[in-house]
Amino acid sequence: MTDREELIAAATVLLLRDDPRGLEVLMLRRNSKIAFGGMWVFPGGRVDQHEMGPDELTSARLAAARETQEEVGLDLHPDSLVTWSHWQPPAAAEMVAKGGPLRRFSTWFFVAPAPEGIVSIDHGEIHEDRWLTPREAMSKHAAGEIEIVPPTWITLHQLAAHNSVDEAITWARAVEPKPRFWTRRLSKDPLTLVWHGDAAYETLDPKTLGGRNRLALHAEGWVYEFQP
Repeated sequence: MTDREELIAAATVLLLRDDPRGLEVLMLRRNSKIAFGGMWVFPGGRVDQHEMGPDELTSARLAAARETQEEVGLDLHPDSLVTWSHWQPPAAAEMVAKGGPLRRFSTWFFVAPAPEGIVSIDHGEIHEDRWLTPREAMSKHAAGEIEIVPPTWITLHQLAAHNSVDEAITWARAVEPKPRFWTRRLSKDPLTLVWHGDAAYETLDPKTLGGRNRLALHAEGWVYEFQP
């Protein structure tokens, strides 16, 4: 079985709202005993079998809308979701399972204006919710106040370039092809992840000259290099 066949289909949603402080995104802290335990994430989860449709994006939209309703009590129509990016983890041989079986997710990220309603979490799977500006979330992570994974960090970095819901969604609609983050491990010390567009994506030689699209996970703070 190939790495691609081992992937679990999943979807997540960037729910956005405008605030006097700037653009905010809804983030959730997951139960420490489940996948991505204790991490701050966006609403989302795996695609259920009954949601498997004619294509991957259709299935992911259905799952994203369902997970949003289940996790935060807000209703979204699948057709309202605008594709933001696609994420795929490193090869199984480059990953380490922590406290359970290794699970690798092929995840579509979508964006949508937050619908009317009150965020309601179950305090079971989700333990806390917050509306944060992207820069605020990244600052809290740098200070050790919240834990996030690289796909969330990079997405917050992307969101930080936009000042409003309309601006972020307009950008997402216009970008083609959609950003594809199929992760490879470039080095171990510091752990450095690399994606398409980086000159070292194929060579896995950090010194390869050319474009940059990589994240170095230094203990004192993460450093993202992006230079087309």
